[in-house]
Amino acid sequence: MAQEDGEVLLEVRNLTLAFGGVQALRGVSLEVLKNEIFSIIGPNGAGKTSLLNCISGRYRPQQGSIIFRGQDITRDKPNKRCAAGIGRTFQNLALYSHMTVLDNILVGRHHLLRNNFLTGALYWLGAQKEELEHRREVEDIIDFLEISHIRKAIAGTLSYGLRKRVELARAVALRPQLLLLDEPMAGMNHEEKEEMARYILDLNEEWGMTIVMIEHDMGVVMDISHRVAVLDFGAKIVEGRPEEVMADPRVRAAYLGDEMALAEEQSTVA
Repeated sequence: MAQEDGEVLLEVRNLTLAFGGVQALRGVSLEVLKNEIFSIIGPNGAGKTSLLNCISGRYRPQQGSIIFRGQDITRDKPNKRCAAGIGRTFQNLALYSHMTVLDNILVGRHHLLRNNFLTGALYWLGAQKEELEHRREVEDIIDFLEISHIRKAIAGTLSYGLRKRVELARAVALRPQLLLLDEPMAGMNHEEKEEMARYILDLNEEWGMTIVMIEHDMGVVMDISHRVAVLDFGAKIVEGRPEEVMADPRVRAAYLGDEMALAEEQSTVA
């Protein structure tokens, strides 16, 4: 488990993001430690996905900065952040539905290709060896996520739960140091959620990946997170260990509403 005095891998400083008159993020700051699972929770519309989009480079904030491995990446394009070691999955599936599972995962290795046009044309001088290396890496991921039986299946024909697993595999194919997961268990049944939680834990503990995860299932958040941050109306209201965060009255107010949270607290005291 990550220690509070551990190495900071990602630092978000005073991030502000607006779309016209809509304030998506209001001066959000947080630190993610190396080798931890850091969850971001909050009601719908709290700014969670907007925050992940800023970290991955999809959105550019109007104010603030993003520091990854000691380097300011605030103005870097998404492909540069990917090359630096940041991978992600999306809330809505973003697979190539007409391609096989294997080819979808291989797409995640694209930025790691070293051969140029000349060496690619001279296939036997290096391109073949590189291709075999990438395929070996992908096969390891396929075995890890237990999707060998669908490796040649067309992605668009798979069940929702399996497609979510393939999307995770493609993000993992990058071998990122920081993995951003946007609601990886949304729409899954109980058994599928348990499997996904196990994969996330193994990626963190065995593969050494630092994970930032948006998730609505509070049971999962409590079980696998080292630390949790809560957003509400674009602002961070609390951050800490799961049990501390869930006991905070500001969190109950954000989820239940001020009056219901107050009534709950009074009934507990009584």
